[in-house]
Amino acid sequence: MPERSTALAPREARDEAAGFRTPPHNVEAEQALLGAILVNNDAFDRVSDFLKAEHFAEELHRRIFDIAAQLIRAGKLATPITLKTFLGEHDLGGITIAQYLARLAAEATTIINALDYGRTIHDLAVRRDLIAIGENIVNSAYDAPVTASPRDQIEEAERKLYSVAETGRYDGGFQRFSDALATAVDMAAKAWERDGRLSGIATGLTDLDKMLGGLQASDLVIIAGRPGMGKTALATNIAFNVARAYEFETRPDGTHATVNGGIVGFFSLEMSAEQLATRIISEQAGVPSYKVRRGDITEADFSRITQAVREMQTIPFYIDQTGGISIAQLTARARRLKRQRGLDLLVVDYLQLLSGARTRASDSRVQELTEITTGLKALAKELNVPILALSQLSRQVEGRDDKRPLLSDLRESGSIEQDADVVMFVFREEYYLKNRQPHEGTEEFLEWQQQMEQVHGKAEIIIGKQRHGPTGTVELAFEAEVTRFANLAREEDLPARI
Repeated sequence: MPERSTALAPREARDEAAGFRTPPHNVEAEQALLGAILVNNDAFDRVSDFLKAEHFAEELHRRIFDIAAQLIRAGKLATPITLKTFLGEHDLGGITIAQYLARLAAEATTIINALDYGRTIHDLAVRRDLIAIGENIVNSAYDAPVTASPRDQIEEAERKLYSVAETGRYDGGFQRFSDALATAVDMAAKAWERDGRLSGIATGLTDLDKMLGGLQASDLVIIAGRPGMGKTALATNIAFNVARAYEFETRPDGTHATVNGGIVGFFSLEMSAEQLATRIISEQAGVPSYKVRRGDITEADFSRITQAVREMQTIPFYIDQTGGISIAQLTARARRLKRQRGLDLLVVDYLQLLSGARTRASDSRVQELTEITTGLKALAKELNVPILALSQLSRQVEGRDDKRPLLSDLRESGSIEQDADVVMFVFREEYYLKNRQPHEGTEEFLEWQQQMEQVHGKAEIIIGKQRHGPTGTVELAFEAEVTRFANLAREEDLPARI
């Protein structure tokens, strides 16, 4: 290995003389890797997925790696002879750049070690980034303006930390198809063991689960509908069912692995935590929420409410009621919940109340929503959990005779339709029919009454898009007073008549 030139690290020499700590680096590993690449360009292919020029501590090594990368990617040979033309003249403590390149190649280690050296260089670069983030946190805290919030600084630090964690990962690339097959078989085995024989998390609504196979990990699921259709009610029903069914097993390292149901995080951007809790109490106790708020309840009602609250206190259900947050803030908080408590399902109520992380005055709302939906899909993949996001529909639905929603009715629909794995619409014919009541005693009234009887207490969940399965309509029972969705009783499920 060439002796380390003093010209390569003047800062280190000064820092050591002054008693300062030197940022972590390994010049010998950088020299070994560069030498291996110059001797055999195949060594570059072993590290090119994750290693970049900026990961090298020495400026000269960055330039050597960058030029070598450009030559190899252009189909040319990267050797000491081809590289020296592009590096110019350098004073390296008595040796020329050509001599330095020749010594790197002459004393290079085997190509077999290239991957290990590359990982060492990358990991040390990550440590230097962490030091820089730490210094920035300290300086920002000392020099923070009066208007700055400590919470904003914490979220910015979290964003930078996760950016460092994600950008240079070296666990990607091609994998053997047999490995993918093993993963698929493992998923099928878990589905066989799980309640309902589902590959995903059960929603508690049997017919919907049959159509979806449960809520699949890493999926972005959109629930859309016009106001009054029951979007939030469906989301809270599903979230509560998942949290209530939560079961886990303890791994050998002491952590918990979810066996059934899941830990739920709920971003309530529209309603306060108290309003959401009142609604869920109403759903579970079967007491209308307006009666709960007024205190207009009987002793039997109070007993049911108490029982529901007692059950709800033990379930893993976490609510964030902060309004007007950005997609970056939501991402940071979801990551924090996953790290601290665990997370199996994330609910966002609703999309249009989120803002983009880098919104500019020139950006349209469509551009902003594209950033939001892309961010949610990326978060679902990163955390490996399903994300259930609610969305408003445009008013054009109201102008049609058949008011069943279509994908084109999604507000700013392009990005939502593109990024979502599943799009479900909530539709209740009863809501529209009730507002068209004719005068009593007329023939139209009798016809209207018959139609009302047919649709009373029913809701349709229209699956307009599904990557992994069929589209179609699922009928559910809906109790409007307590905003509760339930499985629809069918003739074949009822006891035989005598």
